[in-house]
Amino acid sequence: MATDPRAGAARAHGRRRDRLSALGELLNRPLTSYYLVLACSGLLLALGLMMVLSASSVEALQKTGNPFYWFIKQSLSVGIGLPVMWACSRLPQRFFRLAGYPLMAISIIGLIMVIFIGESELGAQRWIYIGGLTIQPSEPAKLGLVLWGADLLARKAKGGLIEWRQLLIPLMPGTAILAVLVLLGSDLGTTLVLMLVFLALLWVVGAPLRLFGGIMAVAAVATVIMISVEGYRSARITGWLDVWGNAETSGYQAAQGQIALGSGGWFGLGLGSSRQKWNWVPHAESDFIFSIIGEELGLMGTLVVVALFGLLGYAGLRVATRVKDPFIRLSASAAVAWIGGQAIVNIGAVIGALPITGIPLPLVSYGGSALLPTLAALGMLLSFAKREPGAAAALAARGPGPVARALSWLGLGRPAARGRRPGRLRPTSRHVE
Repeated sequence: MATDPRAGAARAHGRRRDRLSALGELLNRPLTSYYLVLACSGLLLALGLMMVLSASSVEALQKTGNPFYWFIKQSLSVGIGLPVMWACSRLPQRFFRLAGYPLMAISIIGLIMVIFIGESELGAQRWIYIGGLTIQPSEPAKLGLVLWGADLLARKAKGGLIEWRQLLIPLMPGTAILAVLVLLGSDLGTTLVLMLVFLALLWVVGAPLRLFGGIMAVAAVATVIMISVEGYRSARITGWLDVWGNAETSGYQAAQGQIALGSGGWFGLGLGSSRQKWNWVPHAESDFIFSIIGEELGLMGTLVVVALFGLLGYAGLRVATRVKDPFIRLSASAAVAWIGGQAIVNIGAVIGALPITGIPLPLVSYGGSALLPTLAALGMLLSFAKREPGAAAALAARGPGPVARALSWLGLGRPAARGRRPGRLRPTSRHVE
């Protein structure tokens, strides 16, 4: 008996429709953002530790005699950062609104200290060495600007529509102070990230397009001037425009990074099998770790990294669109602009689409000063994700988490079966004016 082709096509269409419906239902669940941020952050952290160990082992052995030297330091940073992320995920919104002001003040003081007592490396003065610690004040400045700027604009917008000129005071002077102090340390890459945060805040609050045009024009002129007055920046642009013509001079790092990416093929040479990490790619464990990922894990590995950052950005923007509080919308969007924008700039530099700026790949590159503020921002996103419609009820229905169950089993917490008392739960359907 012949099969009707129209019936087969109808069944295939029905299956596709069912799969799309299931995917839509999954994406519409209250805790989707929460689990996406948690899963993507965890996977990127794990990948970062693995690649820092692989990319840094040769140089660490040569310089310190211990191939695990930088891996151990990065592991300590992760060990400090994860509790910070967990604590931030449980903090109320009011804490983040208040934290931006002291964090901005501390960042400005730290950036001023960099000018006078900071150490200069590779043309940039970004670091303060205190004992065995290396501190880069420009990294917490990103989180400070996110929180401080979001609170400023949320307070201004609370009364309704406002004149766009009011959006710039004191946000623009505060951003300009940070940017100038960072530029005095010759850190153009971090200045670019600060500008992304500033523009994201203005975009979410509804600033007119002509304002963005004016800011971008001023920024373009300032960038051209800064490139012209610093010889090493001009060399970077020359090396970027003609990588292979300057492969032994200004384009050396870019050329070696592209060789690493091309050597990986589809599936890579295998974890730990990189040849370029043998003193060919400079800063393989930090700025150019993406090239080692491409060499050892191939195109598939790099696409996984890009997909994880894409999902992380989607989750952050999902929080911003589903929660109506203006501070949450502003800070979540600005955090996505910071982390996602920094990932784009780093990856773009490695593949040759953008000039090399010397900023790390978030969560993956070596560096505790960059990792801790990033984990704090992701913890903040987890906290805000719990405020999405239906998220609190879904978390309450889920019961105690694995940590609570483990503490209960050890006799250090309340029994897992006890849960919440019924009288403490408030119905979600009631709205009290």
